[in-house]
Amino acid sequence: MPIIVNLDVMMARRKISLNELSERVEITPANLSVLKTGKAKAIRFSTLEAICRELECQPGDILEFREDLNE
Repeated sequence: MPIIVNLDVMMARRKISLNELSERVEITPANLSVLKTGKAKAIRFSTLEAICRELECQPGDILEFREDLNE
């Protein structure tokens, strides 16, 4: 998939756990884990906004587009 989720990288840089971030952005740890592992099909802008606010980052720090080299 050409959209790469770098949430785990940003969480490591900010030294925040999945459970702590899930509490702060009011999303279940399971749903945040789906996003973190790149298995999510979509993300609400309100969720992305809350994550960016807590991690003090930009959406582009979390989401990245890469050309699919297999095509």
